[in-house]
Amino acid sequence: MTGDAVYGVATWLIPLVIAIVLHEVSHGWVANAFGDPTAKQLGRLSVNPVRHVDPIGTLALPLILAVSGAPVFGWAKPVPVVAARMRRPRRDMVLVALAGPGINLLLALVTAFVLGIIAPLEPPRFLFDNLLNFMVINLFLAVFNLLPIPPFDGGHVVEGALPRSLVPSWQRLGRFAFPILILLLVVVPLVAPQANIVERIVVPPVQALLGLLAGLAGLI
Repeated sequence: MTGDAVYGVATWLIPLVIAIVLHEVSHGWVANAFGDPTAKQLGRLSVNPVRHVDPIGTLALPLILAVSGAPVFGWAKPVPVVAARMRRPRRDMVLVALAGPGINLLLALVTAFVLGIIAPLEPPRFLFDNLLNFMVINLFLAVFNLLPIPPFDGGHVVEGALPRSLVPSWQRLGRFAFPILILLLVVVPLVAPQANIVERIVVPPVQALLGLLAGLAGLI
């Protein structure tokens, strides 16, 4: 691996791990606030990355994407949430789901203003690039996870909005989450590039939000 590749991996993988860990932990924090202590009891409210790392989603896939120059994304082990333990399961599950994208948007906003403050001071390139990538990754995770399909957070929001009679069918669809992801994110773009969900649906709002935050922080 060349020096540039190592640098690229370091400046993408570090902020990605932090962003996805905080994304998952936020689900547990909100679930605990609404009466479900499952994540807390299992020690998953910790920000220690070791407790949340998924070997494929947190390490292998992002590493491959970073080296290949592709958009970097990934996932951590889902924080366990038991809807039945919450006070108002349907409503509370929607709020738990929205907590992940919500914390990512907040982190992106805070990071934008930090960048705006330190940019005139000419900080070390490694620090600046990590912060910049952290902002981009958080925006990407927020939009990506709001896709209205299981197992994304957007899928849980849809479930909370569906009539109760349709919920079991939606949950059965969620059992095929991994094949659905492979189909939508890998197979479809190969067969029909014009139907690439990431490029067509996720990237445009991420770019719009990135421009908005950069403008607010005085980066452009």
